[in-house]
Amino acid sequence: MNLLDEIEAAIPSLRRYAHALMRDRDGADDLVQDSLERALSRRHLWRGEGPVRAWMFRILLNLHRDGLRQAPRRHLVAIESLPKEPAIPARQEAHMDLREVQVAIGRLPDDQRRALLLVALEGMSLAEAAALLDIPEGTLVSRLGRARAALREKTGRTAPHKKEGRA
Repeated sequence: MNLLDEIEAAIPSLRRYAHALMRDRDGADDLVQDSLERALSRRHLWRGEGPVRAWMFRILLNLHRDGLRQAPRRHLVAIESLPKEPAIPARQEAHMDLREVQVAIGRLPDDQRRALLLVALEGMSLAEAAALLDIPEGTLVSRLGRARAALREKTGRTAPHKKEGRA
């Protein structure tokens, strides 16, 4: 597969991650478009080291960080529209639970949200996500732990109980 084919194959993942990261469909689409333009205009800089998908995610994250630095701080929390209804209607409680989790994820600090979305939404390994975020794996694990604890607190869920008698 050539570079352009690999870039094209990464688009659905980039869109999904950008939408979850930004919580704004139009802004996320713009971010993905900017990322694609950057990658295509600088494809001569691609050294062939590592997966193209990781390179694309790095471009997207760098552009997102640049945008956060340049934009005035806004406290806008947009809720991403829910996926299409399943064939079997869900309980009302499940629908509300999903919204509650979406809002809670949106309220996480940026570093925790980025880490959680890469691992939980994109299914990246700890090593892949840590490399992409340019942080040690232990820092990533710490951010994931804090993000999960914050989600449990914000959604009123408790941590799983540890079995007694084990060290």
